Amino acid sequence: MFFDKFKFDKEFLLDVLKIAVPLMLQQLIVSSVNLVDNLMVGFLGDSAMGGVSAVNKFYMIANFATFGMSAAASVFMAQYFGAKNNERLKESFRFMLVSTMILNLAFLITGKLFPENVLKYFTNNEDVIRVGLEYFSIAVYTFVPISIIISVNNAIRSIGDSKILLVTSGVSVIINVVLNYCLIFGNFGFPVLGVKGAAIATLVARSVEVCLCLFILWAKKYDFNTSIFEIFQIDLSLVKAILIKAIPLCTNEVLWSFGMATMFKFYATRGLMVMSGYAVSSTISDIFFTLFGGMSMATTVFVSQRLGANKIDEAKVVAYKLLGVSFVLSLFFACGLFMASFIVPYLYKNVSIEARQVAINVLRVQSIMFWIYMFTAECYFILRSGGDSKNTLIMDSGFMWLLNIPILFVATYYTNFGYLAIYLIGQSTDIIKLIFSYHLLRKEKWANNLTV
Repeated sequence: MFFDKFKFDKEFLLDVLKIAVPLMLQQLIVSSVNLVDNLMVGFLGDSAMGGVSAVNKFYMIANFATFGMSAAASVFMAQYFGAKNNERLKESFRFMLVSTMILNLAFLITGKLFPENVLKYFTNNEDVIRVGLEYFSIAVYTFVPISIIISVNNAIRSIGDSKILLVTSGVSVIINVVLNYCLIFGNFGFPVLGVKGAAIATLVARSVEVCLCLFILWAKKYDFNTSIFEIFQIDLSLVKAILIKAIPLCTNEVLWSFGMATMFKFYATRGLMVMSGYAVSSTISDIFFTLFGGMSMATTVFVSQRLGANKIDEAKVVAYKLLGVSFVLSLFFACGLFMASFIVPYLYKNVSIEARQVAINVLRVQSIMFWIYMFTAECYFILRSGGDSKNTLIMDSGFMWLLNIPILFVATYYTNFGYLAIYLIGQSTDIIKLIFSYHLLRKEKWANNLTV
């Protein structure tokens, strides 16, 4: 029967959760901090929420570009780890570090030289831009540590060890929350800095986190560890092989995140309360989208390592089981997201009533659609695990820019529809994306051993 291939037993579920849960917890910690950040910034009003949210959309583009580049390298790392080829494993890690640093330096320079142009892409509201520039002037420097953090985290996860990262994230979170409380509102004798205080807190927390990541590399002696003096010692054939996979994957992540930022811009045309409410909903939904990160790493470990060990048929069987796991877990997460819509938006006391209602409506739509998001995302992770970056580009950002964005553009600028109608139109296109994604998965062109 059609559903038989998705069936999994209790033992398989537990094996998946052993890999996925530590990463989910790590991302849950980070997302919870973002929620606390937004709650604190929310006390400063809708303009502050909008300004910080606009800056964070630019960070989202940078982070996804970094994740795309590091994800391509981590697929090679996972396969070389499965093939027990330590030299190539180290070279893949070196590539990851160098490439992500170059990417983030480009974003840092752009943010430093053209901050106002960046913010004006997302909004024309002068108050929002003014507050956003205050936050951006300091937060822009977090691009330096974030590239190293993402690279080290992805490298450690690619070999199946993700529990240790809970420590680094936990420490970073505590520092961020405490400094936010001190610097935003001027508690414990600190000056009242508002959004600038939030930016300083984030920069300090990220700086401490990168130091902890480097200490873990030194203490744990992973197989991929490398000397700083060998950082550029990468075989050119490997550079070419990774870039062939990384460029489409990185391009996809940039286009996808840029598309998400563009949709945010469309929604923002319906008023500041929509902009603020959407920022609130994103902070809450990010907590539940931690499932994506957990299943992403489980797929890398369970599928990529089998492909690297040349167990192609076994990798295919496992891939379909992972789809079943992701579907079942998505139903539980969807229920949690729906229940959160009745509680969390009301914690934002200084955000307008209209903005809270926007957040509630968006969260409830997301909860209903959650299983579709997750099933499609798992198809993407499986395609990526075998290095099928061409089809990941087509199904993800290609779909967004050829169908989703044009439809939303017409609904935004050529109709008088309210924000909720526009949001529903945009989300409904994911049903088509789901069908197309599963079609690409069934073709099984992703089942490749990249170590040969």
